[in-house]
Amino acid sequence: MRAITIPEPGGPEALVWADVPDPQPAEGEVLIEVVASAVNRADLLQRQGFYDPPPGSSPYPGLECSGRIVAVGPGVHGWAIGDEVCALLAGGGYAEKVAVPAGQVLPLPPGLDLVAAAALPEVACTVWSNVFMIAHLRPGETLLVHGGASGIGTMAIQLAKAVGARVAVTAGGPEKLARCAELGADILIDYREQDFVQELRKATDGKGADVILDIIGAKYLQKNVKALAVSGRLAIIGMQGGVKAELNLAALLAKRAAITATGLRARPLSEKAAIVAAVREHVWPLIGNGQVRPIVDRTIPMADAAEAHRVVDASAHVGKVVLTV
Repeated sequence: MRAITIPEPGGPEALVWADVPDPQPAEGEVLIEVVASAVNRADLLQRQGFYDPPPGSSPYPGLECSGRIVAVGPGVHGWAIGDEVCALLAGGGYAEKVAVPAGQVLPLPPGLDLVAAAALPEVACTVWSNVFMIAHLRPGETLLVHGGASGIGTMAIQLAKAVGARVAVTAGGPEKLARCAELGADILIDYREQDFVQELRKATDGKGADVILDIIGAKYLQKNVKALAVSGRLAIIGMQGGVKAELNLAALLAKRAAITATGLRARPLSEKAAIVAAVREHVWPLIGNGQVRPIVDRTIPMADAAEAHRVVDASAHVGKVVLTV
């Protein structure tokens, strides 16, 4: 088969479409013939040499894919050759075939084609696990999403609105904020021009956000704590703004607030399977009835993955950039 390889870490040009051995499904795995994958920030870090795949995983980038099952390993139940699916991966999505644990596979949602479905697994699993399984966002609460126009952000807006929450977003510029508003965001904050703590307080009568989903990390830590409501929950899922910051514990204690930080890629298979099962139970029906949909900015041939990385590097997209085989 062919796959995107990284002979030497570097810029987008480090991505090389090359012939590689076909994977074989191990016990408990299925083999998917890939139709599409999607670009995640973690792929950019892997390309640069900063985020190696977990031991035993595919060396190729790509944390999600869609396609058709072409082989089933021993001990797999509930999946068959020919099934159209999408899947959460530890790596290997930028390839013509990928082996994946059966517990990380999802059926193609009703009404979607396989190309659009490739944009779902990583964002759906990340948002559902952090905002709902860990931070327990409830109807009537306020969710603040940093990077509202990103793949994560566009999914978070839709899921939060579907459960009856109020949504605030930060994004860079009026065009991206307008797209967030189309998806249902209630409070629009241009981080380039406005202070999100002040704007959020104004919009919530001084209360703040019950849950914050943060992709920035260190740069926003102190301001996020200020922006939290009493009993608020800050879920950190990215480090685009650095890894080290000071934390005023007195401010956290005064609000009886909680901070969690999670990754998805290196979790044990059992935890990933539990998240995928929860997404199938709670998110897939919302996609089926049209309340939630994948937001695809553009599709690019997988062999031209370097161009896709340039788009994401420049934050020149809304939603997901999808790679097609």
